[in-house]
Amino acid sequence: MDSTDAAVGHPNVKGLVYIAAFAPDQGESGLAILGKYPGSRLSPALTVRPFPGGQDAYVNPADFRQVFAADVPAGKARLMAAGQRPVALAALAEPSSTPAWKSLPSWFLVAGADRAIPLAAEQAMALRAGSHTEMIRGASHAILVSHSDVTARVIEAAARATT
Repeated sequence: MDSTDAAVGHPNVKGLVYIAAFAPDQGESGLAILGKYPGSRLSPALTVRPFPGGQDAYVNPADFRQVFAADVPAGKARLMAAGQRPVALAALAEPSSTPAWKSLPSWFLVAGADRAIPLAAEQAMALRAGSHTEMIRGASHAILVSHSDVTARVIEAAARATT
């Protein structure tokens, strides 16, 4: 279950903010979205390791900056690569249930130079969700690091609009 699903039916959740993120529709997975919109460099950059009951994936540190954080200074990108947390592949493959963006207002910050989630995918998900959308043209997937000021402004706008 992704966070979009987890928000459904919780009265304290008033809105959603997507920062260079997946916003799947019901029955759709992150992997399906990547398959529908070409351009992601994520898959070949992943290193997969088994764990009991599944597999974890993380971005190969040698590829991390190019794929994930191209607009982040090299030293900071190396630190991010070293400290990254893996994601269970099942999280990318599991279909979404009813997405909360169908019943809650949403905001979407699109990373215009994202090499993990293609620009066309982010734009299509934001449009489909009816999100208040902003795009930063040269931003990588690590937009919340490289453009933390804009990220904060989008989150604050969502908070003001839903209180």
